[in-house]
Amino acid sequence: MSSSIKIIPFGGVRENGKNMYAVQVDEDIYILDCGLKYPENELLGIDIVIPDFSYLSEHKDQIVGVFLTHGHADAIGALPYFLKEFDVPVFGSKLTIELAKITISGETELKSYDQFHIVNESKEIDFDSVVVSFFKTTHTIPESLGVVLKTDQGQIVYTGDFKFDQTVANGYATDYGRLAEIGRGKVIALLSDSSNAENPQAKSNEVAVGDSIWETINYHDGRIIVAAVASNILRIQQVINAAAKSHRKIVLTGHDLEKIVNTALKLNRLHLPEKDLIVPMNQLAKLKPEETILLETGKMGEPIKSLQKMASRKSGQMSIHDNDLVYIVTTPSHAMETTVAKTKDMVYRAGAEVKSISDDVNSAGHATKDDLQLMMNLIHPEYLIPIQGEYRLLAAHAELAKEVGIDSNHIFITSKGDVLEYKNNEMSLAAGIEVGNTMIDGIGVGDIGNIVLRDRKILSEDGIFVAVITIDRKHKKIITDPKITSKGFVYLKTSTDLINVSSEIVKNTVQTNLDQKEFDWGHLKQDVRDKLGKYLFEQTKRRPVILPVIMEVNQHHKKSSKKKATDNG
Repeated sequence: MSSSIKIIPFGGVRENGKNMYAVQVDEDIYILDCGLKYPENELLGIDIVIPDFSYLSEHKDQIVGVFLTHGHADAIGALPYFLKEFDVPVFGSKLTIELAKITISGETELKSYDQFHIVNESKEIDFDSVVVSFFKTTHTIPESLGVVLKTDQGQIVYTGDFKFDQTVANGYATDYGRLAEIGRGKVIALLSDSSNAENPQAKSNEVAVGDSIWETINYHDGRIIVAAVASNILRIQQVINAAAKSHRKIVLTGHDLEKIVNTALKLNRLHLPEKDLIVPMNQLAKLKPEETILLETGKMGEPIKSLQKMASRKSGQMSIHDNDLVYIVTTPSHAMETTVAKTKDMVYRAGAEVKSISDDVNSAGHATKDDLQLMMNLIHPEYLIPIQGEYRLLAAHAELAKEVGIDSNHIFITSKGDVLEYKNNEMSLAAGIEVGNTMIDGIGVGDIGNIVLRDRKILSEDGIFVAVITIDRKHKKIITDPKITSKGFVYLKTSTDLINVSSEIVKNTVQTNLDQKEFDWGHLKQDVRDKLGKYLFEQTKRRPVILPVIMEVNQHHKKSSKKKATDNG
């Protein structure tokens, strides 16, 4: 009897980052990548977003393991949260596993976790119903791998992040022969990177990118601050090479960056042309501006917001100075475009110059249109599942597939929680599952939902309006007139009429509730919110967060009283 096969995206579709896909073969579940994404502007205060593991929690005994394609945050960033809940093995290349260990190193609960397994393009792992193997891909980090799941019905191929480039060094090169070998077998489905699917530009090869970095660094006569993603090892190597040729020293600004660089150096995945090329932060003051490169990656490898902090500082070595060059060698996602523009403006205001690598070369680390079509022609999939990108990118990938002869009925643009089922030699959309987002805010995991985000958005736009009043519920009377305060809504000193009317509305609403036979705290507070909210909107066309605070006083004797505050939520 043939195996039952299902493919379920938990992230990475119709969004940037957060790659995680489950392939279920009979009762076994194989997890492909376990990444995070950085929040967009409307997710106020949220640090990162990870996949929703709820469905997997109900099927935790069926999870075989996690198979990682590379060491970027969009592929490994959610591992600390995943491994706290699921005690399963993790497979990846040597560098990927070392970076995964760094990712979970701050979690006390995972100190004893020891189920990391190193694999390479020659490794095959037999899980009875599935044989898992790997193939080398080209990306901006060494030892990137694609994953193949071979079943009795055929193969499922997951590319991870990839591109094709004939000029890359050893450790980054694609194994075209292996891809052709996979394609000679039956490939049921290809899950393929769509991140660059609509880019009309031909990409620059990495030799040209390296030359551009060298020219930019060589021809600036002041200090240079290079903004890069910490785990973009290829780009960091190009900066190192340019620093050596221009007789500059590199200062690493972040602890995360130091750990990643030291790990790559230890594994010979980064190479220093000169022994003392990287100097510690405490030596920065001794360097002349023209011999200095500050390598800035920011928290968890996100450099753009760190540049804002540097630009806003008024003094110190870690502030941006006159005649500095801020050189952005990362290519931020479309969701970060507004942030990047704001950052550049702040840098110019600080007296420095800004340049992006994308001004001179198309340095994308993801497959172009031609690359995507070449991958399809090498693999010959029966079905294409575009992944890793917003909807327009998935749709662009689908159009490219049609151009190389894949029938539109064999292309699935999925959403999180869709279930693709393959049986009787056909793939179809089965009943889906509920998959949301899990938002991380500080130490809180998943405790921030849409209601909290809505309140944060309202607070950021319309402010807060607080009404405090004291009552004697036993005698059904108001003890003190309402005290009105406001933050971010109106300026109280110039809004006397508004405040006076609001005070009367609160008094009348509270007294009406006190006079009723059945008194209910929840109804009272909601009644105040409703009536006050209606009036404030009529007067200002704004909807602040209204916070009624009802204080109760119990008067037992004429000379003594006892107050208590109700829940002011």
